[in-house]
Amino acid sequence: MTLPSLKCRAYSSRALHGDIDVELHAPLVKKIAKLLIAKLPASVELDDLAQVGIIGLIEAARQFDPTQGVQFETFASQRIRGAMLDELRREDWLPRQARRHSKQIEDAIHQLEQREGRPPQESEIADFLGLPLAEYQTMLGECKGVSLQHFSDFDDEDGVGAEAAVANVADDNAVDPFASLADGDFRGALVDAIKALPERDQLVMALYYEQELNLKEIGAVLGVSESRVSQLHSQAIARVRSKLREWL
Repeated sequence: MTLPSLKCRAYSSRALHGDIDVELHAPLVKKIAKLLIAKLPASVELDDLAQVGIIGLIEAARQFDPTQGVQFETFASQRIRGAMLDELRREDWLPRQARRHSKQIEDAIHQLEQREGRPPQESEIADFLGLPLAEYQTMLGECKGVSLQHFSDFDDEDGVGAEAAVANVADDNAVDPFASLADGDFRGALVDAIKALPERDQLVMALYYEQELNLKEIGAVLGVSESRVSQLHSQAIARVRSKLREWL
């Protein structure tokens, strides 16, 4: 999948919006695009993602209010990332098979944790799924990018039920789900889920999300290949999602 090209949209990279020089902050777009691309299928191209981010940067420059006490880099990062994610969601960037595999892995992890009382090892997950270890690791690689919530996460095995279920239970008086996710209980559950990860998975998460290292750099730290880091990251995400589904 290739995102719609934005090269035809004319803009001056040196344009000033207020006191903000867009060109000066362009490297921020590339940095965010590189962080996101590591979690996306190979069909998503870095340059296309960066082009979407440039639009987000320009919008951030137009909307930025320095009197609010927030640094422009912080404000722009949210707008750039949001623009990229909006485009990815609009394109439905993750194949249905990858979503199905992700759910199978999460279910296996959940059942094994309930049975064993501890996080299962890779070999145990593979055995539970009836797969050779190498095939399970290939499946993990295909699940790269399963980090965002999607309606189809709630489909049944035949892919039925997501949109219709949401439409049937929608309540204008209900609590805003985004507000619920932002509350202290959810943050606590997320922290607990990460703390429950095996030590290696915790390290991968810390290096990626806290230290903002890319997969190649994490591989150098761990002494493994970039593709292996991608597998470990996918598995860590599956473990966390399994815990959070249980909490929800």
